[in-house]
Amino acid sequence: MVIAPRPTISELSGLYESGAVSPVEVVEETVRRIKRLDPALNSFVTVAEEHALERARQAAADISAGRKRGPLHGIPYAAKDLLDTRGIRTTVGSKIMADNVPDRDAAVIEKLDLAGAILIGKTGLHEWAYGITSTNPHFGPVRNPWDPERIPGGSSGGSASALAAGLCAFSLGSDTGGSIRIPAAFCGIAGLKPTFGRISRRGAFPLGHSLDTLGPFGLCVQDTLLAYLAMAGHDPRDPASSKQAVDAPALGREPRLEGTVIGVPRGFYFEGLAPDVESAMSAALRVFEELGANLREVELPGVELANSLHRLILLAEATSVHRSRLVRRRADFGEDVRLLLDQGRFVLATDYLDAQRARREFCRSCETALSEVDALVAPAIPIPTARVGELEIEVDGQIENVRLATTRNIRALNLTGLPVLSVPCGFHRDGMPIGLQIVGRRYREDRILSIGHAYEQATTWHTQLPAMVREPPSGTDPTGP
Repeated sequence: MVIAPRPTISELSGLYESGAVSPVEVVEETVRRIKRLDPALNSFVTVAEEHALERARQAAADISAGRKRGPLHGIPYAAKDLLDTRGIRTTVGSKIMADNVPDRDAAVIEKLDLAGAILIGKTGLHEWAYGITSTNPHFGPVRNPWDPERIPGGSSGGSASALAAGLCAFSLGSDTGGSIRIPAAFCGIAGLKPTFGRISRRGAFPLGHSLDTLGPFGLCVQDTLLAYLAMAGHDPRDPASSKQAVDAPALGREPRLEGTVIGVPRGFYFEGLAPDVESAMSAALRVFEELGANLREVELPGVELANSLHRLILLAEATSVHRSRLVRRRADFGEDVRLLLDQGRFVLATDYLDAQRARREFCRSCETALSEVDALVAPAIPIPTARVGELEIEVDGQIENVRLATTRNIRALNLTGLPVLSVPCGFHRDGMPIGLQIVGRRYREDRILSIGHAYEQATTWHTQLPAMVREPPSGTDPTGP
């Protein structure tokens, strides 16, 4: 049986049900692909081959005996290496925790285990999840499968790179200041930052306690939804976990959006765009209109201030997490992260509290903007994808700082705790993906997933494959694995 180079969850689940292929075959083929492609990508820190094969054999036996648990049963996935995994090391991309082997699983790993999903490995990230490039001084840079000379985004770069290259069927990331949406946009896949508290953070190494959110990457919105539903829900052992009921949207095959009002926050979010991003967004808005949606311009004031508030809050919270390590193991931090943590030492308690108060004002302005629309749509990343090691990039004749420009349209939304979905919406002229983000009301993941699915069904951006995925290795049969 020929296995597609990048099968979706639904495709694999259907093959299992028909008996055309088994989870063992899929895991074996996935491991072969990792061994062939990942040396060029460095997307994995640890590949759990024996663990995955053992789980695959059990899944195959269960499914053949009629005990299939659901659509994720037997599906291989990858987890960002800040999630605790029992018996499998969890490094958080750091030298300090390079040999850390947890004795229990994070809450999301437990849930996916119950769903029958198969962990195939732990993916690379920016050190301590504190950065947007995933260029790691201890484990090497993670690279983008669309062009290995480019960054995959961060901090969840390994999870996005591995999925875009077909080295898993879905993957997990975390988002504190854009760490799911940035890699999703740069790697041409879907990524969901759910409402704050929607998914338990128990067993996930923290960065900013009032900002951290876990979420899934998918090859399409349908896959992202399936992974999200398996992970979402209240966890009494996580103080930030929400008790709000989780709604599952019915994603239709006919892409229509009649009756849907989409807010377009002109101004800040549409300023300073690279020409290709501007063109892609204009085309995307036309698609939403053609699907029947009503576009309405909305005001979203104070975004630039909110970005500054986010930076200040995160500096303080991240430094609080690492304060004792900075004293005991200072030399074992990478330079870029150490500099950020040093800055956090000078944030006054009064400034932090003032920033949290001002944060509430921005949250109210976002809720006001969303009160008369179903969702907001805006560009995810305003600039092209930077090269590995590049700190500045030229955009339409202007020199931009890669970190600040990449997070410009992203980070403020973490202050709100609102759900945001990133989906691909085009390509730069150099062949790198472009993403748009769909922002929803609190706990309305179902609505933004439905909108994203309709857009996806009306376009083909999510079906495009990187060359390294399309082209078989030299000397192999392109019709088979």
